[in-house]
Amino acid sequence: MTLPRRQLLRSLFGASALLPAVVQDLLANPLAPKSPHFPAKAKRVIFLFMTGGVSHVDTFDPKPALVEAAASKKPFGKKGSSLLPSPWSARPRGRCGTSVSDLFPEMAGIVDDLCVIRSLHNDHNDHFQATMGMHTGSVTVKRPSIGSWVSYGLGTENQNLPSFIALAPVLPYAGAQVWSSDFLPGAHAGTRIVGGAQPVADLARRAPSEKLQSLELGLLARLNQQHQAARPGDPALAARLQSFETAFGMQSEMPAVFDFSKESDATMQLYGLERGQTSGFGWQCLVARRLAERGVRFIELIDTGSSNNWDVHAEINGMIPLAKNADKPIAGLIKDLKSRGMLEDTLVVWTTEFGRTPWAGAPHGREHYNKVFSSWLAGGGVKPGIVYGQSDEFGIEIAENPVHVHDFHATILHCLGFDHTRLTYRHAGRDFRLTDVHGNVVKAILA
Repeated sequence: MTLPRRQLLRSLFGASALLPAVVQDLLANPLAPKSPHFPAKAKRVIFLFMTGGVSHVDTFDPKPALVEAAASKKPFGKKGSSLLPSPWSARPRGRCGTSVSDLFPEMAGIVDDLCVIRSLHNDHNDHFQATMGMHTGSVTVKRPSIGSWVSYGLGTENQNLPSFIALAPVLPYAGAQVWSSDFLPGAHAGTRIVGGAQPVADLARRAPSEKLQSLELGLLARLNQQHQAARPGDPALAARLQSFETAFGMQSEMPAVFDFSKESDATMQLYGLERGQTSGFGWQCLVARRLAERGVRFIELIDTGSSNNWDVHAEINGMIPLAKNADKPIAGLIKDLKSRGMLEDTLVVWTTEFGRTPWAGAPHGREHYNKVFSSWLAGGGVKPGIVYGQSDEFGIEIAENPVHVHDFHATILHCLGFDHTRLTYRHAGRDFRLTDVHGNVVKAILA
């Protein structure tokens, strides 16, 4: 029988009341399940991040007026560039009639499940800062990631798995800060999974048996206690000790997450996967569903494409392989969650750091554009088949119902049962929160 580290500590040190304070801190579980502020529709989040800046006018906010305006050769933008129409047609889809570009034929097929926001805006026009803003609410200084805030607020339903996992084969802009816990307890940092033959390093047990490993960990726990007693109040050390326990649990459960042998052929086809495949965005999406089933609270998927990302400065046709890579797996994920009854309590978020200019940068490319872009949500707590917010006829300015990133975050937290103004952590003498001192819940999109 395998004994968790906390049980081993109790056996080593006796009754809880007699434990040294530092050992009682070790016994306190930062990942224990917690209740939100009010009853929630969503229990977990799957956060699909399209790194590089997806063009809104070529995807979920098509602009037919660009064709006629481009023919006039009227200059736009700081460099006097011409407006650039999308090379892809768009038309109303589904029963709801939301227009989606032909670039995403599979996602167009699930548009009745999507709440499309066409009026998002961010505070910075550079990748690093905008990526920070979308993940942490700050474009200037490091702050905890949204996934870490969710982990801090909810804990985990499965003590053998981390509460926050990032499926990131390649580092995005801003690097590991995207899943950093920063000043929150280190247990709430995201655990990175890269895919491939060894998705998580050192996952296989090195001890010949679980019993022997438990004995080794018991001794290690006692040595850790002595070490920490001499260094009280060290959050990095506490996080390191928690990571040992999480790693032990992952050795028991994570291999089953990556074992697709019991998935049906129909499910594999839904995600565009072949048997034995251990990488690609389809693999990430199926792993995300399997993690969601096992109680992981926040699962982020970083889409980096096969070689490039969505930063199409020179040629917007570079979006074709990127869209092909992500379109079917994302639609498959929504269909799969829905068929299993999981979509109603899983909030799926599709987003990027900013949009692209409706005018040309290089001859056939688009520049960064943070003044307006599009994202969508599906499932736990949002209305399906609607559009919220509008940009103008060219996609240059917000025409109706602006949604700042702080509002976006506040709404995600609301779907999980949190008042974003009350989900706080005291650091450096004041209470911090994901939305800083800003943000309003977009109530019009709530189911």
